[in-house]
Amino acid sequence: MNITSKRFYLALLLIIPTALSPALAQTNRNTPAITDIALYQGADRQQRLVDGAKKERELNLYSSLTVEDLAAIAAGFEKKYGIKVKYWRASSEKVVQRVVTEAQGGRFDFDVVETNGPEMESLHREKLLQEIRSPYQSDLLPQAIMPHKEWVGTRLNMFVHIYNTNLVKKEESPKTYQDLLDPKWKGRLGIEAEDFDWFAGVVQELGEEKALKLFRDIVATNGISVRKGHTLLAGLVASGEVPFALTVYRHNAEKLKKKGAPVDWYAMPPAIIRANGMGVSRKPPHPNAAVLFYDYMISDGQNVLFKGEYLTSSKKIDTGLSKLRLKFVDPGVILDESDKWQKLYAEIITKQSK
Repeated sequence: MNITSKRFYLALLLIIPTALSPALAQTNRNTPAITDIALYQGADRQQRLVDGAKKERELNLYSSLTVEDLAAIAAGFEKKYGIKVKYWRASSEKVVQRVVTEAQGGRFDFDVVETNGPEMESLHREKLLQEIRSPYQSDLLPQAIMPHKEWVGTRLNMFVHIYNTNLVKKEESPKTYQDLLDPKWKGRLGIEAEDFDWFAGVVQELGEEKALKLFRDIVATNGISVRKGHTLLAGLVASGEVPFALTVYRHNAEKLKKKGAPVDWYAMPPAIIRANGMGVSRKPPHPNAAVLFYDYMISDGQNVLFKGEYLTSSKKIDTGLSKLRLKFVDPGVILDESDKWQKLYAEIITKQSK
């Protein structure tokens, strides 16, 4: 999401409460069915969901997952339960905009939404998501479970550093951000254009005054090439155009490495992680199928995501995260302080790029 669209999105959220009030009032009058289904914890919970979902026959999913990964998730769910998943895929901001626009018109076509954590948190604040009580939530990392339980982290975007192994030796890779001041990195660094949430996490960890000066000095001394898109940036490292990139998603880097590209990756501590999440509509057209899919995504679906090289939220899957020092991005803070961090990221990184 670029800075202009992000600001537009945030401005849009400011007007949602007024615009949505009639629609939300209607929702609140018609939610007992989904509430009963979502909060039910009886011994026959699973069978009730399956029986109800088979009568509904399908569900509607809005997501920012790649089409390839959506297809794998849908195929697994359909094979297990015989319930068809009709999915619509777009960028995170477009997913949110569609949900909001439909709700403004009194339409609630989506059953489940899956996208970036801050966007999920915004939908929670606008009262468009339903609290779910699932036995599978106990299998997830604590950081993946929101206190309100209206959405839950399903996959983890870990920001890693990726380098071209033909151009950068493992032993010379920087161990701290301070190491990036070394003149040998002049003209060799790259970064993604919109990773202000990663920037916020690193700056907060290192100490704001110290870290802001450090990044200003790095850019002034060695420059940083700014590229839009994590997949693109990872590919530029593989081709050698960008020898070392500061912010690429771990799954992008690992996929390239497994395909034989001359790349390797790691994360300077703490590794910054942003959870992507999933939630169920307050007024889903297929409530049983929606809750059943929610359960699937945080149980069997975790294995499907892991096979796609995603870090998952499940404690049952050995992702290697226990060996790392981690810092999870707080989606609420990112929403509340996005103007501040976007402005600093643009001022220090993107506008000064070389």
